[in-house]
Amino acid sequence: MNKIYWTRFIHNEWRLYIAATENGLSYIGSQGKPYEEMEAWLAKRFPKYELVEDEKVLTPYMNELKEYLDGSRREFAMPVDLKGTAFQLAIWDALTKIPYGEKKSYSQIANLINNPTAVRAVGAAIGANPILITIPCHRVVAKSGALTGYRGGLEMKEKLLTLEMGER
Repeated sequence: MNKIYWTRFIHNEWRLYIAATENGLSYIGSQGKPYEEMEAWLAKRFPKYELVEDEKVLTPYMNELKEYLDGSRREFAMPVDLKGTAFQLAIWDALTKIPYGEKKSYSQIANLINNPTAVRAVGAAIGANPILITIPCHRVVAKSGALTGYRGGLEMKEKLLTLEMGER
């Protein structure tokens, strides 16, 4: 049976679950959410995998996350293992192209994938992003600039944007 390795990432005020297959990072959870959130998310997308707690396997991923949260990393180099539709994968790829410290609107993301009428579908794909922080969906805001929905909660989104804007 294939394995998904997981651990609880704890760094300063950050408390979240992360998981990876042998191929790469598969999940970063919401700030302060329980193990069950991760378990349900992974069971749906990786049904034939066994969850195995293993901090050592996840250390390289945790190191990059710590560097980002400490302000010394702006881009992630870690491999990822994503399960999603072709549309979701295209959206998640587009999100990785939003530069550190910048924001884009949902309609700008729809335009990036050459599908300007797909704003709602873009929002749904962003909401299904399995690896918060590393696929920077926190950089997507309403056309007005207002903070809108975020799987990790608006408080987490605001913290990440504040970190990137240098307003600590």
